[in-house]
Amino acid sequence: MRAIVPLLVVLMAALGLLTACSSSADSGDSDVIRFGTEGTYSPFSFHDPATGELTGYDVDVAKAVAAKMGKRAEFVEAPWDSLFAALGADRFDVVANQVTITPEREAKYSMSIPYAIGEGVIVTRADDSSITSLDDLKGRTSAQSATSNWTDVATEAGARVETVEGFAQAITLLRQGRVDATVNDSLSVYAYLAETGDTSVKIAAKTGERSESAFAAPRGSPLTADINKAIEALQADGTLTEISQRYLKTDASGSAAKPVEPQSTWDLVRSNLWPMAKATVTTTIPLAAISFVIGLVIALVVALARLSEKRGVAWLARVYISIIRGTPLLVQLFIIFYALPEIGIKVEPFPAAIVAFSLNVGGYAAEIIRAAIISVPSGQTEAAQTIGMNYATTMRRIILPQAARIAVPGLSNTLISLVKDTSLASVILVTELFRTAQIAAAPTFEFLPLYVTAAVYYWVVCLVLSMLQGRLELRLGRFIAS
Repeated sequence: MRAIVPLLVVLMAALGLLTACSSSADSGDSDVIRFGTEGTYSPFSFHDPATGELTGYDVDVAKAVAAKMGKRAEFVEAPWDSLFAALGADRFDVVANQVTITPEREAKYSMSIPYAIGEGVIVTRADDSSITSLDDLKGRTSAQSATSNWTDVATEAGARVETVEGFAQAITLLRQGRVDATVNDSLSVYAYLAETGDTSVKIAAKTGERSESAFAAPRGSPLTADINKAIEALQADGTLTEISQRYLKTDASGSAAKPVEPQSTWDLVRSNLWPMAKATVTTTIPLAAISFVIGLVIALVVALARLSEKRGVAWLARVYISIIRGTPLLVQLFIIFYALPEIGIKVEPFPAAIVAFSLNVGGYAAEIIRAAIISVPSGQTEAAQTIGMNYATTMRRIILPQAARIAVPGLSNTLISLVKDTSLASVILVTELFRTAQIAAAPTFEFLPLYVTAAVYYWVVCLVLSMLQGRLELRLGRFIAS
């Protein structure tokens, strides 16, 4: 019974953290509309390379709509494939990210009137003349976002769909020759060609389908009617035309917005060194450190429970370890952040990431600590008992100091893996190192240099941890029995 108490305390503490974060997240502001958007979908939603500010056609339209409604626009960034899950979890009020109106979406969400109209087009490499119609996609590979309506168009045409996060990745795969085509909205394609002057791809055919982009809100949202009135007013006074000319036309030189001069690759990397370093220091490292410390506490309790002679306690510990080790970390993140709000537990992004990573570390590190404990010679325990030490004192003064030295390599590997795993936090709206690199690469399509730079930052952090591991092993070596 004594051994089960710490385990229950840890579980209750985790539940308390979730509940506390849930209650703190419920405070709202009626004067604010929260828009969910990618932040990596140029020219509709991206970060200006010169200023770092979130901008784009959808962003400016959302700001104008909010202003017409007498409200202030706030933006929450998430990958496209997570936007609707986040909307359902009440992470924001409206999706503003070129959401095409479809019967399926109209049945599930409250769609506004369209604020952008285009048509479906098929994009191929410029030297590929084998695709001239939708029928030619049969048996070919097309890069598509998983939840995009254009994915259905490509699939129905018989294409083999390669799932990507967004248009930027689709174009990159196409240029690299890894896919044969991509189907998307003409607005996205024309804007991309205008921005980049890319002659390696072309519009090979039209799908014959008109696309209308609108704001998506939860079913029955009272905001939709006011948003529709605002869009109509923006259409009447020419604001939508001005914004579209600014972002979607080839020649934007006469617009109010000053075009950004293209940067060289080196200038692009250099201008993002500090933002990526800041994200590393302020988000990635604290996220890993806090999660690791909490995870170690959980791991120690679970390891001791696993060694308990109480069969029920040991069984609970085994079940916990089995669940954590048997399910992907990404799924655990999604459950905590997107699924728990369905039962009334809403956790903010950073605490949600800490909870998920801590529980994950606890599951893996528990077995490392358990193995280290049982590796200490049983004679050490017997000697301690001979001189009158009880179980707690024996563990604290004899067993754990020696086990710590044995566990250091395994725990260090767990910490290094955790540092790299923090990149997954971007899917639950945490802007860490890798998300910062994605934001910088999106408007420029310079994926290689920015992703390599992010990799260097991760490598440096892990290298420092490896050096500290060696010094810690030497320091703890004095606890090893000779």
